[in-house]
Amino acid sequence: MKYHFFLLFTLFSVFGFSQKSKVDFKAIEKSLKSSDSPYNYEKLLFKYKGYPKSLDSIESQYLYYGRIFKEGKISTSDEGFKSLAEAFKQNNSEECIKQGKVLYDKDPTNLDILLILLRAYDSLKDGNNFMHHLSQFRALADGIKSSGDGKSEKTAYLVNSVGDEYILLNILNIGNDYTRGSKSSKDGMLDIWEKGGQKIYIKVLYLDV
Repeated sequence: MKYHFFLLFTLFSVFGFSQKSKVDFKAIEKSLKSSDSPYNYEKLLFKYKGYPKSLDSIESQYLYYGRIFKEGKISTSDEGFKSLAEAFKQNNSEECIKQGKVLYDKDPTNLDILLILLRAYDSLKDGNNFMHHLSQFRALADGIKSSGDGKSEKTAYLVNSVGDEYILLNILNIGNDYTRGSKSSKDGMLDIWEKGGQKIYIKVLYLDV
């Protein structure tokens, strides 16, 4: 699924300066299951759903990458998401919200679902729901940007899926005038997007969980 239709990205700034910290997947997986950890996934999810603006960059990182270790994730190949995408293509905002809310309840940190809900609420001029989901989107984006700066292989941005990579590319205004090179690694696929000597490194994670 392509994301060129999300013109609302031009209305706000998602990526600013933030603290960079190496993603510790073992710590994230451990915290996911530990009720005593301040980064327990359910605790973070509670804040994310109730007041996403309260999440700091580390909490956002644990929330975004913690999704890797959760069951029941919805992918773009699932029938439910295909139906949602079809409603989006038909510009049926009411149906997008109806279906999107069901999928959101199952997989609340899914960026694909969030973006469709954002567009639908924006279309219907529902400012309250739009701003709430926008704050959630910004929190997850903050988790991604805290993983690196995209300037080298070692400091590549880390994303959970190819879909998230394209969302990131749109945020960074990386368009069709960039060329992509790829190389495999033990834990993912590293994409190098280049234009006029400028390179952006993004790694799509393929972790054995």
